[in-house]
Amino acid sequence: MMRLLLVLIHISLVATQIWVSAHFRDEVEDNEFAEFEDFEDEDDKIVVEDIGQGRPLKPSGSNINNIIEENGEEEEEEDDGIVEDEDNEFDHFQDEEEFEGYDSDRLSPGNKVDDKEVPKITITKVPLHLRTNWDSFYLEMLMVAGLVVYFLNFFAGKSKNNKLANIWYSTHRTMLEENFSLVGDDGKMENESGGLMKESENMYMLWCSGRTCCEGMLVELKFIKRQDLVAVLAQLMRPAQDQIHVRVDMSKDDMDTFVFCIASKKTAARLAKDMADLSVYCPERRSGEKFGLPASFSLLSEMAEVSSAMLDSKVVSTITKYADLIDYIHFSDQFSGPKQPEDTTLTKLPDTKKALLFGFNVPVKGKSATEAMEHIRPLMQLVFYCMEKVKRYRMGKEAKNKADKNRLRVEEAFLKTTHAARAEAAAARREEKKRLEKERILQEDDPEKQRKWEEREMKRQMKKKAPKMKQLKVKAL
Repeated sequence: MMRLLLVLIHISLVATQIWVSAHFRDEVEDNEFAEFEDFEDEDDKIVVEDIGQGRPLKPSGSNINNIIEENGEEEEEEDDGIVEDEDNEFDHFQDEEEFEGYDSDRLSPGNKVDDKEVPKITITKVPLHLRTNWDSFYLEMLMVAGLVVYFLNFFAGKSKNNKLANIWYSTHRTMLEENFSLVGDDGKMENESGGLMKESENMYMLWCSGRTCCEGMLVELKFIKRQDLVAVLAQLMRPAQDQIHVRVDMSKDDMDTFVFCIASKKTAARLAKDMADLSVYCPERRSGEKFGLPASFSLLSEMAEVSSAMLDSKVVSTITKYADLIDYIHFSDQFSGPKQPEDTTLTKLPDTKKALLFGFNVPVKGKSATEAMEHIRPLMQLVFYCMEKVKRYRMGKEAKNKADKNRLRVEEAFLKTTHAARAEAAAARREEKKRLEKERILQEDDPEKQRKWEEREMKRQMKKKAPKMKQLKVKAL
């Protein structure tokens, strides 16, 4: 329902943007001078009043001459000691460019201009152009709408993932407490309260320990990134599913030496390419139909004996019934994680562990959260059943010898390929040791020790450079 709502909102935003842009473009093209129409028919005009009189200014010759004569008389009455300014405040009346359309002789003293012939000087009201049309802000509105949708999706997706995680924990808590003495305790201070640990908005973890035959079990709840709107839209093109990953670290004496994996065809191809143990010990993929599994599963096994032992009737029936929910089942005594890149240089074999790994899908579509978690409850029971089965299983003598030879061959091949790198590392360690010894001797104040160390070092260098000679023993006749 949430995905359909997001799709409808996205479609409405795109349609609004197209309509607004088309409407705005048509309006501009049809009437390019619409913004000036409000000012063409205005008859209000401001009449410039006479300076100091409050009357309309009529630029007639008589008025100008009267103003000039009055100013002249006032200037004559002033004291001769006052210095007059060079710029007269009425000089603009003598400027020919001030009154365009008038002849200079008409403005000269003695000539009178008819008031009817002289037009009034007016100033038209031209306010600042302020566009208050909402069409001008459609980009801003779209941006605000996008931010609102993003945050609504964030809080809705976050709450849904949290709800799914809590429902899964409450559904499986009784089963986990029956099989482990500690549930939700990983030994860290930040998890004193126990329970699920939130790694991110779409990932939760649970650590269980305190059971025979295993060191512990880690459950990872990897949900869809519902809080990320971009990821939600990407899922429309590439659908994804919520998954539960379970890893059980077996004890060293409670698991035999074998590598075994069942997975869907797409996942099997990815695991065979990326996982180090499967790529080395199980390079070939076989169809699961030979062992009664659905055709959508592939089998990767080091020994045929192991496949027959692991795929008993109960396991096969469970896989067949929940084929759409099981992504992979991986058992390995040589588990070391993903394969290292080819450009990395290793000087020793990576550390391996005996582990059981499970990957399950969560059927959220078409079901409520509680029903979905109850539906996958038998898959967790399958995990405990496989733990007990691996603990009891022991390989035959022939299969055991073959498995040991495979591991010895892999170790020898690794030593051959890394011989040069290990030799360089050993030489670097020796040089570092000599350098530290030299610095320690030079820091001492005893010259006798320094001299003896130099002589000993010189003898060693001469012996190293001397040609090697073979010693022959001759028997007496």
